[in-house]
Amino acid sequence: MIALLTGLLMAVGYLLGGERWMSYMFWFAVIMSFLSFWYSDQLVVKMMKARIVSRKEAPELYEIVERLSKKAGLPMPKVAIIDDPTPNAFATGRNAKHALVTVTTGILELLDEDELEGVLGHELTHIRNHDILVGTIVGALAGAVVYIAYITKYLAFFRVIFGSLSLDRFIYALLIAITAPIAAVIIRSAISRRREFAADEGGARLSGKPWALASALLKLDRAVKKLQAEQKAKKAKQKALGNPGLAHLFIVNHFERDKVSTLFATHPPTKQRIEHLRKIAKEMGVEFQY
Repeated sequence: MIALLTGLLMAVGYLLGGERWMSYMFWFAVIMSFLSFWYSDQLVVKMMKARIVSRKEAPELYEIVERLSKKAGLPMPKVAIIDDPTPNAFATGRNAKHALVTVTTGILELLDEDELEGVLGHELTHIRNHDILVGTIVGALAGAVVYIAYITKYLAFFRVIFGSLSLDRFIYALLIAITAPIAAVIIRSAISRRREFAADEGGARLSGKPWALASALLKLDRAVKKLQAEQKAKKAKQKALGNPGLAHLFIVNHFERDKVSTLFATHPPTKQRIEHLRKIAKEMGVEFQY
């Protein structure tokens, strides 16, 4: 999947400037992957304007993460909070020793302790399953493809006007600018959807409360849709939680607004996730109170 995203970047480079630019894009992808591997937690903190907190600053949140980490056999990750009304959470980092679990102020206000425990168990499962490394690298490359393809459209028009780009290459550049983001999203989504069910199961088993995670998912889904409707009514641009290229890292995707976007969904439908949790509860012998 990472190789395919790198290939997309190289294709964009080739159409814009031939073999030299194709080489530039290859090394750009290598550097992006390297930075994502070593500095993903730091990069995400800066991009999302997250604030790392201590036990003293967020005792309840810190205590839940610490308790679940011990139960999962993981070292205690860093804990961060984003000051944003959009209720969400995610984990990132290159491995368990350098992991970061982040929540928004919106999710802390929305969920009760049991529900928050289920969500944090979900994120810690991503860490235990090594999902965060691949997800972060793919997210960085997918985000780069989207932005470079966006720039390519305008650069191609500029170069064809001034006669430095042939018409046939201009058409190819325009086609790749349109199709590359779609391909990047499909690749990113294919990875994300496969891992969400496993993380839901891990969160249910770690917390011991599959019904609480189901309740949390439904609350998050409804809250995100309400915020989206409010933004649409005000004709406001999506401002919540930054780059759509990183939306697959979150427990729910707050950028999927319409039927078209759900075709490339990074997450399974909430209804399917809840039914999956119902089966897990039956296997655990736990009453599904939701």
